Amino acid sequence: MSRLDKAFELFDNYNKRSPEHLVWENTEYPVEYFYAIKLHEWVTRLDPEADESLLLASRCQHIGRWEIARKSYPDGRVGYLKWRSDLSKYHAGIASEILTSIGYDQETIDRVKQIVLKQRLKSDPDVQTMENALCLVFLQYQYDELIAKMTEEKMIDILRKTWGKMSDPGREAALSLAYSDHGKGLILKALQEG
Repeated sequence: MSRLDKAFELFDNYNKRSPEHLVWENTEYPVEYFYAIKLHEWVTRLDPEADESLLLASRCQHIGRWEIARKSYPDGRVGYLKWRSDLSKYHAGIASEILTSIGYDQETIDRVKQIVLKQRLKSDPDVQTMENALCLVFLQYQYDELIAKMTEEKMIDILRKTWGKMSDPGREAALSLAYSDHGKGLILKALQEG
């Protein structure tokens, strides 16, 4: 087994401990394991030549996410942003420990942490690829479920923000996805009004 495969195995085993599960195409998965696999798939589709650091980051971007509950932070945008910031640092820390344990050099570990922390978004192509992939995972696997929980106005705002985070390759991929009629209508409205 290569060191990369060993890292994937360790990341996946960690994420398989996710207490929440989902069913996709008649198969049950631990939530964070499922999304890590799908994020990795999107990264490799967007960048078939992705280097090892980006591949590693794609598989551990949200590692252990369930271990810091959103409800442990105040409601509202400030609480949400603090939670997300603390989570990113937590993910980077877990990834660093795992990568160190299997002999990765500090330069690679630091690079994985930069991507996981989304440093230099927009100016770092690997970080932008990760952001595109994260948005695409949301649109492909979580969007329709979220529509049912949000007002149309709030959903359009979320879509505009999602679109703004992506670069052209991400947007092109997003337009190629299959959406429900309602979902597609909201995207078109968000893009027209944006």
